[in-house]
Amino acid sequence: MHGGGEGTDDGTGTGTDRPELVLAALRRGEPKAGVAVIGLALDHADPEAVLPVVARALESADREVRRQGVIALAHVARLHRTVDRRCLELLRGCPRGNEADDDLWSFVPHRELPLWLWRHHLGERLGERLRRPFG
Repeated sequence: MHGGGEGTDDGTGTGTDRPELVLAALRRGEPKAGVAVIGLALDHADPEAVLPVVARALESADREVRRQGVIALAHVARLHRTVDRRCLELLRGCPRGNEADDDLWSFVPHRELPLWLWRHHLGERLGERLRRPFG
């Protein structure tokens, strides 16, 4: 990412811990912006600051940035046990069975999750049970 020393770099190449800089990089379409979103999700202590940036990645026209947004959302769910409505709306348009689906189900209280995610996970569990009724 550009920036001439702005933000921090933890040596992993993920860029910055400043949400506004990552958001600006996404808007500019910088090549490593999706990686920076993942780094932000891993490094920033405030999920309320991170989730709008994750949402922007999930909205990207670039398929790889959207995939990286899904990974970032999974990290936020695992580390902070939370999600926002906007990210859930955007995630609904992604193929099921991704990292975020699984981490949201595992780490966020189920009462905070939408019906479509319940259907996915309960349907998946029922299918497993029907294949192995006595296992």
